[in-house]
Amino acid sequence: MTSPKPGLPVGPFADAPAPQTQTQTLSSGQLIRRQFRKNRLAVISIWLLLTLYLLAALADFVSPYGEAEAFFRGQIDRSFAPPTQIHWRDPGSGKLTQPFVYNVSSELNLDTLEFDYKEDTSRAYPVEFLTRGTPYTPFPLNVIPVTWRNSLHFNPQVNFHLFGVQKPATIFLWGADRLGRDIFGRILFGARVTLTIGIFAALISLVLGLLLGAVAGYYGGLIDDLIMRTVEILATIPALFLLLALRSLFPLDAKSSVVFFVVIVILGFIRWGGVARAVRGQVLSLREEDFVMAARSLGASDWRIILRHVLPSTASFTIVSLSLLIPGFILTESGLSFLGLGISDPNSSWGLMLAVAQEGGLQTFTSRPWMLLPGLFIFVTVLAFNFIGDGLRDAFDPKSRSR
Repeated sequence: MTSPKPGLPVGPFADAPAPQTQTQTLSSGQLIRRQFRKNRLAVISIWLLLTLYLLAALADFVSPYGEAEAFFRGQIDRSFAPPTQIHWRDPGSGKLTQPFVYNVSSELNLDTLEFDYKEDTSRAYPVEFLTRGTPYTPFPLNVIPVTWRNSLHFNPQVNFHLFGVQKPATIFLWGADRLGRDIFGRILFGARVTLTIGIFAALISLVLGLLLGAVAGYYGGLIDDLIMRTVEILATIPALFLLLALRSLFPLDAKSSVVFFVVIVILGFIRWGGVARAVRGQVLSLREEDFVMAARSLGASDWRIILRHVLPSTASFTIVSLSLLIPGFILTESGLSFLGLGISDPNSSWGLMLAVAQEGGLQTFTSRPWMLLPGLFIFVTVLAFNFIGDGLRDAFDPKSRSR
């Protein structure tokens, strides 16, 4: 009688099949998403930017006042009014109650030569939600230019706002500017311009860089030399001077819609060189790959090979580049508006609001710090885009997945 070999099961389970371990195969997209979720800062940044874009789209509804609605030199004068104090307790009983505000009156302080605002506690004005206010065109119809809506005789107006108070009281969550305009609302309206210009300018720059870089890398020779020399010439011109030269081709008093389009085109034109150079380097190696040679042998045209086979292979670089281009364009647009070459009053952008704050000089820092809030939004937005870019770069990097 032979003894069982060591390591083998004996008894009633001797003939049972060995347990099999099931391994889950993840696709490339699932691996990228899993790696991206590990970056907490990138995930938080995405939610933060989504919130900003949503608030910008619904700015007319969220803001208690219109973009250009001012309280200045009239019955209600709120020039440089500080943030409104919202009261939550009944002044008599001290119990929690519906939030309310008091009307304020301004008096000139002869010592500081500034207006001091004092509350008139004789009457409370409750903060009303879903209240009526300044009429506006709701989102997404407000994306359509006004001239188009008027020509089509289709310009619906609504007057519901998320919150507000009855006049003569006012509610400024983040204070008011020189003309008594709500800083909170103008930051939301300005986000439309600043954030939208950043995305569209980045898309223009990315498309130009991808196409020209792919053409240069695929064909090589004289075409490559011409495109790369053009990139080098543009790189020798300081970006600020190039921006000023291109902006000077258009009148300074042009309509805001025209300026909006012009700024997008100008910004997209000056930044495509770096993308083109990076794409060219990738295409130089991709054009000798087997799948490109197979497509060429099957008679595919050059443009079909570039668009269907070569450029999709640069998808990871494209996504990361887009996330890193946007913050640069946001800063550039803010700089243009700060210099008075971008969006102009009564429209708003974060750079324009900083320019208005800069006019106050040292007083802005000492007496009116709420005027600097647009700078904080620029800083946070640029930082969020950079965190997302870092997260995407690590997610697309195979080496980081093994860490």
